[in-house]
Amino acid sequence: MKKRMISSILISLLIWIAGGIGFFYVKEYTAKKVYSESTILNQNKDVNAVQPPLEIKEIIREAQKKVVMVELEDGTVGSGFLYNHKGDIITNAHVISGAKQVKIRTTDAMGFDGDVIGISTETDVAVIRVNGLENVEPLKLAPNTSLELGDEILALGSPLGFQNTVTTGIISGTDRELDVEPYKYDNVYQISAPIAPGNSGGPLIDRRTGSVVGINSARIEQGSIGFSLPIGTVLPLVNSWSETPMKNLPVVEAVDEVEEIDENKIIETADYLVSYFIDSINYQDFVTAYSLLGSNWQTNIDYQSFRNDYLNIISIRVDELKTTKIEDKVLVETVLTVTEQTDQGHKSTSKKMNYVVAYENDQAKIISEEQHE
Repeated sequence: MKKRMISSILISLLIWIAGGIGFFYVKEYTAKKVYSESTILNQNKDVNAVQPPLEIKEIIREAQKKVVMVELEDGTVGSGFLYNHKGDIITNAHVISGAKQVKIRTTDAMGFDGDVIGISTETDVAVIRVNGLENVEPLKLAPNTSLELGDEILALGSPLGFQNTVTTGIISGTDRELDVEPYKYDNVYQISAPIAPGNSGGPLIDRRTGSVVGINSARIEQGSIGFSLPIGTVLPLVNSWSETPMKNLPVVEAVDEVEEIDENKIIETADYLVSYFIDSINYQDFVTAYSLLGSNWQTNIDYQSFRNDYLNIISIRVDELKTTKIEDKVLVETVLTVTEQTDQGHKSTSKKMNYVVAYENDQAKIISEEQHE
């Protein structure tokens, strides 16, 4: 009898201990599960959180690489931008009126031949195919984005022949309508960023995301009001030409003022090219900087050695810049403040650097660099 009582007590004790252990185990497991789910919820919240706007310099720099100058045989110019991996450029129809082939100039002053593969007589849009830009990363499009009054925008293009000019502004009107023969513009954005001659066909970019939301198309001189076609309204037409290029191109009328490129533009190009070279070094984009060099310079220094020469540079500030045309070349004299990383820390020095710009195979290149004390 006594043994039975002891056995019963031991069994009860074991059951109580097992229950206690089970309780604490379940509690611990439940707590871990709750914390785990809480972490997942927090992660999802972070993923869906509104991202801060990109830096404006970052947006401009990335966009400039895909914005081009469109040049016709008569010397008139307009703008366009790369929109897919086939090398297709979107521009306005009136920019390339009557042309089947055009010249395309990129931000690093390279020139390519382009074929018009689509042009509309009703909507002011056209597409140029540039085989030399095939597989180059295009600009990001935001066809489903609807901008509202007050939203900040950037307008890129080549107004008056000044390649890759950026103007900033806001959406000052939506769903606007206007007639500029032979086109009727419906549901377009009105923007405060001015659109000058040569700017037509360039991209309208959302300041917050850096994506293309429109095509700069028309302007009213009074008040410097510009108008931009929403990219979503023309994308189906543009995509159809990209898939099946037009065989017979209709002729459309020009509706914008044009600007001819003369010899003075060579000086402006040299100014821009050297500034872009220095800007590329600042961003440590050595590939782009190296591509701006002339053939002889590249022959005398390989890319890796060129890159190593600039790795210690933290920043370059342009204090002075002067351009002078000398026969078929342009001398660009600069005064730079160069900040470098040394064994003792950061060191800033003022340097006088002279660059010579010339055309090689119809492309502007920096053919030499020389430091002056």
